[in-house]
Amino acid sequence: MAKILVTGATGNVGKHVVAQLAEAGLEVRALVRDPGRARLPVEMVRGDLTVPETLHPALEDVESVFLLWPGFAAETAAGAVAAIAKHARRVVYLSADVTDLAEDEEPTLFHQAVERLIRHSGLGWTFLRPGGFATNTLMWADQIKQGVVRWPYGQAARSLIHEKDIAAVAAHVLTSAGHGGAKYVLTGPERLTQAEQVRVIGEAIGREVRWAELPPEKARDELMAAWGDPAFVDGALEAWKEFVTSPEQVTDTVERLLGRPALTFRQWAEDHAADFS
Repeated sequence: MAKILVTGATGNVGKHVVAQLAEAGLEVRALVRDPGRARLPVEMVRGDLTVPETLHPALEDVESVFLLWPGFAAETAAGAVAAIAKHARRVVYLSADVTDLAEDEEPTLFHQAVERLIRHSGLGWTFLRPGGFATNTLMWADQIKQGVVRWPYGQAARSLIHEKDIAAVAAHVLTSAGHGGAKYVLTGPERLTQAEQVRVIGEAIGREVRWAELPPEKARDELMAAWGDPAFVDGALEAWKEFVTSPEQVTDTVERLLGRPALTFRQWAEDHAADFS
């Protein structure tokens, strides 16, 4: 099998993609901004997706690319996709659980825009569309250490997915046939409310942690101070509100593709217990 390039190789998902492909004995190259600082068990090449002209050395002799875009700025995405299409044959793109658009509809979301660029690039493609990431609950780490999480919408129900499962699906798709043109919606195996997630994390670290409901308007002030982007803050609050009455869907995609159940949120919490202690 020809070489596989992994972007976002030091991130929560990318590092597991690299590890799983390397453990399988495959020829893997990691795109990193600073090879001197990265600690990866594969060949590393300096490059930056937001600077497309830096990608060509990393793409030499590459057949497949795992693409994880850094951030949500799409200005240079066209150049990056064009560079990938010049060298590789297919791309597995870590997207999000977005709605498909008709060709005459303008993308309103970043991932919709990148998906369209890839579909029009001539590359073979597979889109991975995970819902909520379990790792995003690390934002509660400081509060959990204090024993109380003050947050809005405790009854918002999510089917959070372990980053190892996203990576395992990516590795499977990169190394097997039959996934061209697939759009895989990935979730964890169960729904838990945010208050239940906090309880499970407490059980994983052996300490009771309480949920304290925070009024959305107060949460907005705190999130603005932390995140600084009004659109991002308001979007997050609206999503949590929606999940109270319309819980996040649960799919069996991970189990169908990997032949084993998706990892539970409890397993994720146990894997990350040290981050909360």
